[in-house]
Amino acid sequence: MLLKTVVLLALVAQVLMLENGLLQKPPMGWLAWERFRCNINCDEDPKNCISERLFMEMADHLAQDGWRDLGYTYLNIDDCWIGGRDAKGRLVPDPKRFPNGIAFLADYAHSLGLKLGIYGDMGNFTCMGYPGTTLDKVIQDAQTFAEWKVDMLKLDGCFSTPEERAKGYPKMAAALNATGRPIAFSCSWPAYEGGLPPKVNYTLLAEICNLWRNYDDIQDSWSSVLSILNWFVDNQDILQPVAGPGHWNDPDMLLIGNFGLSFEQARAQMALWTVLAAPLFMSTDLRTISAQNMDILQNPLMIKINQDPLGIQGRRILKHGAWHTGGVREHLLSQEKSHIEVFMRPLANEASALVFFSRRTDMPYHYHTSLAQLNFDNSSTYEAQNVYTGDVISGLHSKTNFTVIINPSGVVMWYLYPIRKLGTPQH
Repeated sequence: MLLKTVVLLALVAQVLMLENGLLQKPPMGWLAWERFRCNINCDEDPKNCISERLFMEMADHLAQDGWRDLGYTYLNIDDCWIGGRDAKGRLVPDPKRFPNGIAFLADYAHSLGLKLGIYGDMGNFTCMGYPGTTLDKVIQDAQTFAEWKVDMLKLDGCFSTPEERAKGYPKMAAALNATGRPIAFSCSWPAYEGGLPPKVNYTLLAEICNLWRNYDDIQDSWSSVLSILNWFVDNQDILQPVAGPGHWNDPDMLLIGNFGLSFEQARAQMALWTVLAAPLFMSTDLRTISAQNMDILQNPLMIKINQDPLGIQGRRILKHGAWHTGGVREHLLSQEKSHIEVFMRPLANEASALVFFSRRTDMPYHYHTSLAQLNFDNSSTYEAQNVYTGDVISGLHSKTNFTVIINPSGVVMWYLYPIRKLGTPQH
């Protein structure tokens, strides 16, 4: 009897874990919320309201304008799509705004080589007041999403108690698994519990979710980007180790192409999110995006770094001249108030991504350093490619002094690799 119990418990544990094999690299795509919010006024604003027309037009642009071929494959619906529940209790979309239904949209996305994501809420209502997924509806809603051939579920946490969330998120992971359809699972759970242990169990999260929102919603401003970045680096010792293939921290959407960021700030968000191994979910109008913003989002080397197969989240290694993890201090005294920070992400083939980030608000800053001062191996010769300009710097030894010029609120980003091991970079 004991043996049977052990086997049964093992089976239960197996079902509760997600283990869907999905998102071995951070997901990339388009998400409606930041740019289009809960605009349901299709009479006054038919082009921008949350409707099947909006999602079909964004799907067309993802397919036609080079996004899909670079990896931006998810087309994700957020809040305000739900019309109610039918007589059998099944979720149905708003009949006026989604007249052909969600299965139709999924088929449309799939026909273009894209994937469709949908939104629900583990609670009585969604954040905008639409019907939520209460505990008794979890299995039914998972089955509905699978029948519609949805590829990702973002499950929000409004209008629920901590106890309901603690039961509901693992229950939804098991229910999605049980459908037999591979559905990536994005959990907002930690963001509702303050994002940190002991209230958040990241070991459990990594077993039941493919990605999770840890912190506040992003807004269309540089101050919002900085507040999220600050929280992530202040807590990097907790957050960095829990990310990896199949389970990612999600600092929220990319603002690039909207209204709140300058050119330098847009480049900075893209570089910083990439070094953090973050999902790359654009939330902008792909019908009107400028060539300049497309260049930032479609940078092939940036995407290669973001999608690195090791899936290691980067860290801030240097702040205002103070080390985070040991190292040489003498050279830093003159730069103590530089307001320059250095981030590093280890990559496959002994390569690294380096981001030199300026919090200055006055003028471009000449930052002097060397690879030895950034704790790099002194027995190697390196080459660095500037991710934004494409310029290559050859013959860098660990003690070679170099200068990077970083614009206010801007970044310089390097793809760094040891020459003796890699030869020339692969493009």
